[in-house]
Amino acid sequence: MSKTATFTTSKGTFKAELYGDKMPITVGNFMDLANSGFYDGIHFHRVIPDFMNQFGCPHAKDPNSSRAGTGGPPPGSTFTGLDGKTYTRNRDGGIPDELTQKITNGPGTLSMANTGRPESGGSQFFINVANNTFLDWFDKSSPSAHPVFGKVTENYDLVVQISNVRTRNDNPLEPIKMISVRVE
Repeated sequence: MSKTATFTTSKGTFKAELYGDKMPITVGNFMDLANSGFYDGIHFHRVIPDFMNQFGCPHAKDPNSSRAGTGGPPPGSTFTGLDGKTYTRNRDGGIPDELTQKITNGPGTLSMANTGRPESGGSQFFINVANNTFLDWFDKSSPSAHPVFGKVTENYDLVVQISNVRTRNDNPLEPIKMISVRVE
């Protein structure tokens, strides 16, 4: 039940396999947001070489927004998980934490961003460009708990290139826009 996500950016296109069979809630949420156009026009708001690229905050439609990194999907909105169940996003737009599969935050993996509080992940995710095992929910060396739900399968070089652009406070100086994300 894996799915393929195509990410079309202002710098080029890359693809990722989504682990729908292992992460049905997270992938269902991501598919709902992607295929509804939620991500279209949003900019990468945080890129750090040898670490990760973060994306998915609706406030980042303005690439210079001071609120980038603080937003999520509409509170109370619903989506269908790949398990066939309907889920309702909480008052902050967060979804249930899917801390079930021990998939490590390795290079090229897509992982849910969150604030560290339960059910605080919603639309924001990051793409690892390094071995970030300390972010694994099952790694007890830090309190981080970021579940992996996919991996880049085509044009990973572009993802690394994005992580190495010039930044100010981790925000790309030349905005990098997500033109579209679609899942098949």
